[in-house]
Amino acid sequence: MSPERSDVVVVGIGADGWEGLSPAAQEAVRGAKVLMGSRRQLGLVPGEFERVAWPSPLVPALPELFARYRDVCVLASGDPMFHGIGTTLVRLLGSRVRVVPHPSSVSLAAARLGWALNEVEVVSLVGRSPDLLRAALAPGRRVLVLGGDPQAVAAIAGRVTVLEQLGGPGERVYEWAGQTADPLCVLAVEYAGEAYSRVPGLPDDAYETDGQLTKREVRAISLSRLAPLPGQLLWDVGAGTGSIAIEWARTHPTCRAVAVEQSAERADRIGRNAASLGVPGVEVVVGRAPEALAPLEKPDAIFVGGGLTVPGVVQTCWDALPSGGRLVVNAVTLESEAVVAQWYARIGGDLVRIAVNRGSSVGRFTGWRPHMPVTTWSVTK
Repeated sequence: MSPERSDVVVVGIGADGWEGLSPAAQEAVRGAKVLMGSRRQLGLVPGEFERVAWPSPLVPALPELFARYRDVCVLASGDPMFHGIGTTLVRLLGSRVRVVPHPSSVSLAAARLGWALNEVEVVSLVGRSPDLLRAALAPGRRVLVLGGDPQAVAAIAGRVTVLEQLGGPGERVYEWAGQTADPLCVLAVEYAGEAYSRVPGLPDDAYETDGQLTKREVRAISLSRLAPLPGQLLWDVGAGTGSIAIEWARTHPTCRAVAVEQSAERADRIGRNAASLGVPGVEVVVGRAPEALAPLEKPDAIFVGGGLTVPGVVQTCWDALPSGGRLVVNAVTLESEAVVAQWYARIGGDLVRIAVNRGSSVGRFTGWRPHMPVTTWSVTK
């Protein structure tokens, strides 16, 4: 269906309402029989329409709504394709949809602050944990936050600037100091504190642990072999402290990870570590591999750090990978090394023995204290 024949048009609208729409956007609205949007947005547009306010929950209701109605105009805040309903409707309806954008709240915020938009990181906290902000923070970094609570954001990031009702008659820009902010706002952060790098190999003391932790140097090498790419999913099997899953997820906001751990106590600890390091979306599954792996979404890469000698674990992981998927296994004991040797002989890959020695005091002098060597087997399917 060509854009001219689209029966669903999504029009971005700002706090300035009808008067702020371009002539093309106003024409698109007038051409509709049915107007959909939030109750606030529906009240911004004059005229005779059948008005349908969004139900809650919204997404499950969309197929039925758009099967019932034709000649629909959907009102969306700002740019509908930027964290907006436009992306959801295009995925659902395809070529039925035409989009008429409006400046996004992020564009307006950058303009008010004099920030170069291409140098700003944007974090959406709509329906998400404020801990997600932690991964975006770095000294001197400018961040714009959508849908965040100023108090929660300030607790994590320090000083916060609130930009309310951007583009509308009630626009306000002020430094937050405990006030109640308008729900229609963007929060701006100029971070001056300390932060961890997104490069794998965080300090060991970044984690709460009971000792079941892949050490820093081994972790960095293991993640280089796992080779995380945006949008990909990792299984961290026998996750222990969860460091591999967490640092995979930290490499890019769209990287996802599932940490599988049979100990409920350790699973709780993984959740705390993930939140404190800015990736609260890491999914934690309490269960024993290989049985716990069966219901999971198929991954792009798998790390096995524990439970390697349990029958069926490596086979299940190998079978779950697609073509091009990566499997990385760390072995410390003779028994686990024997399993690695059998699989290496069967399907090949790459073997590396990692021996880390750290400098440590020996009386008045400094000597080397060795960690247990780790055998890393990596293979691409």
